[in-house]
Amino acid sequence: MTISTRPLGDDFGSPIDDRYFEDYTAGAVYEYGHVTLDEAEIIEFARRFDPQPIHVDPDFAASGPFKGIIASGWHTGSIMMRLFADHFLSRVASLASPGVDELRWPAPVRPGDALRLRVEVLEARPSRSKPDRGIVRTRAELLNQDDQVVLHTLPMNLLRRRDA
Repeated sequence: MTISTRPLGDDFGSPIDDRYFEDYTAGAVYEYGHVTLDEAEIIEFARRFDPQPIHVDPDFAASGPFKGIIASGWHTGSIMMRLFADHFLSRVASLASPGVDELRWPAPVRPGDALRLRVEVLEARPSRSKPDRGIVRTRAELLNQDDQVVLHTLPMNLLRRRDA
């Protein structure tokens, strides 16, 4: 899989290597993409990390509930994280993530699907205990070429403040 993605609309006013907590504004929405998976990539990932028959055995998968091979949810999550790190998450101010509040895979990813990331900043608030940083809560969704959500998550990130 070759990753060569780009913003699909408005992007941040500051580049990813000069982006700080103050650049994340509640209500802002950004889209990035596209990543397309083929069957071999789906099977390769699943053989290593999630070797369930619906991900690695085309004959089994054809007779299963999805009528064909589907990507592991963890593979889908990895693609989301790659797009998130490549485009949304600051390279100079990201400190860590305290976690995610939700992770859902409402629809399967199939070979040939073209995926894009949509991220909405839900909240950006200064830390109460550490004034040099803030917490950014987001809604991140991967959508396929039919605008169907295939992954939904609510991550949080700690970001350094520009003036700290």
